[in-house]
Amino acid sequence: MPAEAIARWTLAGYAAIFISLVLWRALRCPEGWRLWLLYVIASLYSRLGCHWRASRRCPFLDERSAIVIANHRSPVDPILIWVGVTNLRPLEYLTAQEYFGIPGLQFIFGATRAIPVARDGKDTAPTRIALRRLKEGCYLGVFPEGRINTGPGLLPANTGIAWLALHSQAPVYPVFVHNAPQGKSMVRSVFAFSRVRMTYGDPIDLSAYYGRRITSELVQEVTDLLMRRLAELGGIPPSNQPASSEDDERAKIFRMPQAAG
Repeated sequence: MPAEAIARWTLAGYAAIFISLVLWRALRCPEGWRLWLLYVIASLYSRLGCHWRASRRCPFLDERSAIVIANHRSPVDPILIWVGVTNLRPLEYLTAQEYFGIPGLQFIFGATRAIPVARDGKDTAPTRIALRRLKEGCYLGVFPEGRINTGPGLLPANTGIAWLALHSQAPVYPVFVHNAPQGKSMVRSVFAFSRVRMTYGDPIDLSAYYGRRITSELVQEVTDLLMRRLAELGGIPPSNQPASSEDDERAKIFRMPQAAG
């Protein structure tokens, strides 16, 4: 057999082995091949395009369920945070409903089991779904600021995160994203590569609040504690700004059931 033919068959064999290994890994993923494929793409984007680095190994990989809170500076923050979840479990985010149905994004939301949230704040179902999933065992991702923050510090937080933490008693892990890519649009942000650094914090101890009657005052106190820990993790001062009318409207996006308590 000519040397050129041997080289071609050898390359074809290598390609077949590579494809077989990819299919094998994808099909063995407990959460499905779509999640595996998405994680590979997210890892390549984050590590090669954004020079992604973390302060340490993701600390909640051994937890059955966990709430992950983070600052929100870029549309790609969910991807950057999820890359650290190397056990290939989805990080399920509460996500604005209007983004569902968009080609491409819908694939991501379906694979990661994102929870759609209507911005009118009239439906408490997303909060109850999030609580149910935490009790079943999931990683829930929440941006307490409620929207992308392009200014300094942290925005006043949504108290819904404290309600979930108190009712589920799932451990709350703060994650701070440094130098996330930013742009004037979602697409530009994706291609505005930067050197991203992730800082993982220890779980925030809320045991002193468990078993107490859940009132609006208690929920606000816990919310303030969570945001202080997040700010400390990022090396920035906590927000001392009172909630504005815009923040009040934003808070409706993550509505607490009235029957809470």
